[in-house]
Amino acid sequence: MHLVIVSGTVFGTADLVADEAQSLCESAGLRVSRLRTLTLDALLALESEALLLCTSTTGMGELPEPLVPLFHEMRDRFPLLTARPFGVIALGDAAYGDTFCQAGEEFRELLLELQAREVIPMLRLDASETVTPETDAEPWLQQFIGALQG
Repeated sequence: MHLVIVSGTVFGTADLVADEAQSLCESAGLRVSRLRTLTLDALLALESEALLLCTSTTGMGELPEPLVPLFHEMRDRFPLLTARPFGVIALGDAAYGDTFCQAGEEFRELLLELQAREVIPMLRLDASETVTPETDAEPWLQQFIGALQG
């Protein structure tokens, strides 16, 4: 199984989670391509079998700058990702109410519109409840890996 892990962050936290995901996935025997910036053409050229997106939410629910071009390119070109397995780890702060983990929600909705298949429900990590999101993500990541291998 070839998994592409993409992250977008403002302060680096989503990158830490994605780095932990890479380590766990490689230890489980998955082939992993870990990318911080990605174009749609590069994603399609990788011919990956699965996608994991780790994103923080910034401002009033916006995507972090590194993911904006990919999001818009996917939305505008609308490449069907029929049945391609994916997972989303969204980081946010519940103090922001309605926009909590909004960037993850938006990317998840787009992937579903592109007919990709969500392997397990999106993980929401709350910055007001944790200082170690990379550790808190581990149980979800183990489930994600199991679902990909199962």
